[in-house]
Amino acid sequence: MFLSVTEDLVRRRAEHNNCEIFSLEEISLHQQEIEKLEHLDKWCRDLKILYLQNNLIPKIENVSKLKKLEYLNVALNNIERIENLEGCEELKKLDLTANFIGELSSIESLKCNIHLKELFLMGNPCTEFEGYRQFVVATLQQLKYLDSKEIERSERIKALQDYPEVQWKIREQEAAYLLKRAREKEEAQRRMQEKKDEKQKQMDSKPGCDSPDSPQEKPNQAEADGEQERCGTVENDDDDEDRKFWEEPTPYTPESRLETHRYMEEKRRAKDNARESKKREKTAWTLVTAEGKVLNVNVPKLHFSLKDDEENNQIILDLAVYRHLDTSLLDVDVQPTYVRVLVKGKPFQLVLPEEVKPDSSCAKRSQTTGHLVVTMPKAKEIILAKQNVSASIKHSDCNTQQKATRRSGQVEKLEVDPSKYSFPDVTKIVQEKERTGQGPIKLQPQKVTEAKKSSYDFENNEDVPPLI
Repeated sequence: MFLSVTEDLVRRRAEHNNCEIFSLEEISLHQQEIEKLEHLDKWCRDLKILYLQNNLIPKIENVSKLKKLEYLNVALNNIERIENLEGCEELKKLDLTANFIGELSSIESLKCNIHLKELFLMGNPCTEFEGYRQFVVATLQQLKYLDSKEIERSERIKALQDYPEVQWKIREQEAAYLLKRAREKEEAQRRMQEKKDEKQKQMDSKPGCDSPDSPQEKPNQAEADGEQERCGTVENDDDDEDRKFWEEPTPYTPESRLETHRYMEEKRRAKDNARESKKREKTAWTLVTAEGKVLNVNVPKLHFSLKDDEENNQIILDLAVYRHLDTSLLDVDVQPTYVRVLVKGKPFQLVLPEEVKPDSSCAKRSQTTGHLVVTMPKAKEIILAKQNVSASIKHSDCNTQQKATRRSGQVEKLEVDPSKYSFPDVTKIVQEKERTGQGPIKLQPQKVTEAKKSSYDFENNEDVPPLI
């Protein structure tokens, strides 16, 4: 089973291009545990920059149709040979650092890439060959930089002069390396088979911990203790196996690197499975006994206070939850006899001293302390408290009335004043009408008499026209 380039992976890595892959020009697929390079030449024809470093790619393939590719980085992989890059016509930079390239003559396939200016081969077995740099410089005359070092003109002339001799030396060293690699592959296969057989023997010799659900009679306490001891021995054996694996010296080969990756992946999956099984097997907290008795539980270990507010006939719970805890992680459940709060899944349960109304209860978070305040009205209404409240209101009203009368200076009578609220007198109303009617009539003669009184000294001149 190998991991390859998937469309979902490419789209997730194409966020800078709105997840569109057909027009993608740059993509980074490093550290994705890719073991096979494929599909990119069909999905991303416009790629110019491709990062594939730190994967498990054993072979360069399926990139020949990327005509616009300018930079290819396949450092830290399991590549042993340079090939299948002839179709990358615009390739300018190729990074093959820390691979397993021992067949140095395979660089001759890069002669077709006439725009190639930079090549990185550091960390490959071929760099240890005598005459390595001279051979590469003489073979790839279009190069300007090799392993980050500029190629001088004099260096290229000297390499071309010594090319036949250097080429012969490289061929000999290359043949010796290929024989060594063949032996390493055989040794790796043998070691892998031995480890597989040893692991199978261990599984066959200790089947007790692997089949806990087998249909057998329920073991007694001694058998259960022995089972736990055997399982503990298996865990210790796993630790010894892990220590042995990392302390055992192994050659640096593509097989050992792949084996290390497989081992780490297996351990990681085993830990994940163990963690998931612990979550599933975790016993639930006992909140209510089998007899139906509700228990007081404080699993999150939070401080709290329960206040009986007799004045407002309610019970108030103040739970000191974490100040910066998101409110979505709190779940409040109020029942007539108890209140339950789940804090990040951990239950806090408290039995109430009196029965409350769940429908009228409310829960709020304090903006300063972050505490959770749950207000629960009592189910039994206290009438005496209401009478006292009404009496106090009446007394306060009387006091306010007395204060108002004192300020106004008027004496308030206890009985109704008949002069204010009796039926009006009809005779008085008629007299008032006559009086109001005679007002203007009486007013006119008064003015006339006054005019007469004032006209004794008045002289009437007939030559003067009247005023009206």
